[in-house]
Amino acid sequence: MRIGIIGPGALGCLFAAKLYLSVNEQDEILLIDHKTERAAELNSQGILYESGTETTRCPISVSNSPESLGHLDTLLFCVKSYDLKKSLHFAAPLFAPTTLILFLQNGIGHLKYGEQKLLPAVPAFAACSEGATYLAPGHIRHAGKGHTTLGFLSPGNKAGSKQLEQLATTMQNAGIDTSISNDIRTQLWAKLFVNAGINGLTAVYNRSNGQLLTSCAARSRIKSLVREAEKVAKGLGITIEKDPVAATLKVCKQTARNISSMLQDIRRLRPTEIDAINGEVSRLGREIGITTPLNDELIAQVKKIEKRYLSSQTEANENQE
Repeated sequence: MRIGIIGPGALGCLFAAKLYLSVNEQDEILLIDHKTERAAELNSQGILYESGTETTRCPISVSNSPESLGHLDTLLFCVKSYDLKKSLHFAAPLFAPTTLILFLQNGIGHLKYGEQKLLPAVPAFAACSEGATYLAPGHIRHAGKGHTTLGFLSPGNKAGSKQLEQLATTMQNAGIDTSISNDIRTQLWAKLFVNAGINGLTAVYNRSNGQLLTSCAARSRIKSLVREAEKVAKGLGITIEKDPVAATLKVCKQTARNISSMLQDIRRLRPTEIDAINGEVSRLGREIGITTPLNDELIAQVKKIEKRYLSSQTEANENQE
């Protein structure tokens, strides 16, 4: 099986390293990056994977030329939600009608690719709670083990289902705890509740997940944000299996030392995925007539932070000219 991972960020490098270290000789793991210089650098140094006190170098093949690779059996899209559209265009030469595409984005904005026939491939979705911290290009730390659930938005054909089962087995053998769900939409919303309650607040307060629980104000906001998202989900008829607030607080405690992906983005002066997470809660709420003032407030706060550091970047660049 030829498996490609699109995007050498924290999660992409984590999956690439774990799969590379476990697959059989007849399998091939490829990392695909749109940046020519970074792809060359990663080819030279390999992917550095930290787990506990050990660091392992994985000499994974990295390419920035999809047209030279031919069709792949499976593609894992580990890019930010706002980069997904252009990443799909970049990776188009890798698609065949039987290629399984697995989306691993935060939020739910990417679900449109499963509901509409926009791709010449087989779309599947993942709800992943693996913790990965980006340290440097191609250098990541496995911050905490999680679980990855795979599934189709609608029943897949036999060939697609077999491919998904094969991928789940491959991931499981790589030490990535994996299962398949017949209702991935419910799992994605369950993850959305957690992200909506935690990620934006870590960016606003500049705190780790666990540090949010030490503040009464932050804890209260977590609960309120999640309850608001839950109200929207119920309005849309989404199945809710567990109390979203209790689940979010539990994740916050279990991942106490983790730096959320959104806070990592803020610290690296990169755009955040606030639109794909809380922004989707707000957008869908408006569609069905449910107001989301608390999520709206958080969106505004995060965007203000983004605007501030982007303005600082622009000013710094101008001063260097």
